[in-house]
Amino acid sequence: MELQQIKYFLALAQELHFWNTAERMFITQSALSRQIKALEVELGVLLFERNKRSVKLTEAGAFLREQWTPLLDEINRVHLQARKIHEGAFGTVRIGYPGSIAYGFMPDLITSISTVLPELKVDLVEPTDISFEQLLLSYQMDIAFRRDPAENPALQSEWLYSEPYALVVPHSHRLTEQNFTGMHDLENDKFILSNLAQTTFYTAGLRQIFEDQRFIPDVRIETDFGGMILGLVSKGLGVTILPYSYSFSALPNVRFIPLPYNTNLYVTWRKNDNSPVLKNILKLVTETAVRYAAKGS
Repeated sequence: MELQQIKYFLALAQELHFWNTAERMFITQSALSRQIKALEVELGVLLFERNKRSVKLTEAGAFLREQWTPLLDEINRVHLQARKIHEGAFGTVRIGYPGSIAYGFMPDLITSISTVLPELKVDLVEPTDISFEQLLLSYQMDIAFRRDPAENPALQSEWLYSEPYALVVPHSHRLTEQNFTGMHDLENDKFILSNLAQTTFYTAGLRQIFEDQRFIPDVRIETDFGGMILGLVSKGLGVTILPYSYSFSALPNVRFIPLPYNTNLYVTWRKNDNSPVLKNILKLVTETAVRYAAKGS
């Protein structure tokens, strides 16, 4: 017994007309008759009562119609799901990201994913004590956004865009983009920063700024969470330096002053990952990065 025979049977059970059913199923009437006869022989039951004027279901045929109809619907659903998985339109993708892109790029990307791949589940991860590379290599993450390219040869990175660092001050602060001349303007200010002794690409960028400016910041509060830093600045507890994308947070009482230093964003994934979902996501990542960079320029 073949699935196609069941489809022929259910179509005929609905039409109760061999000619109409044959046209609907794109086969000849004689071929349809042979398929139904073969099914009856295999099952050992009569499915239809036929004469020159009419076709009607037997009791056994009616029973099988009721049983096979929902089963065929389920099989069709499963086949459709398999096709979506094959095309990368269904499944789960785990994305790691730094907090600095949570207010601009990431919302734009997730909007694109929700629009283009509405049945795809997205798990967002913002690692703090485990490296992006470790999570990717252990398959706890499928794709990661980083401020630096991956070093492990099993991973592949692609540059997406650059954005400036910005000095972030309370809205009531004396400094503006017009009167700011350099870090020496902040000699008497308290800073809220990540621990500058860390070896992350972000803190390396901060150290470079301070070294170039020959400036030692008076750090009073240390935290690695950009959202927390931004909130503390808005309360007037100090100033900071963050990637300019934090300006999209729309948090009140803060002012962003662009600095002549840039930070990059890269997307990283496993080289040997041939997942169709990953292929679709990377395409959306590239498209979103182009739009985002244009918006910020």
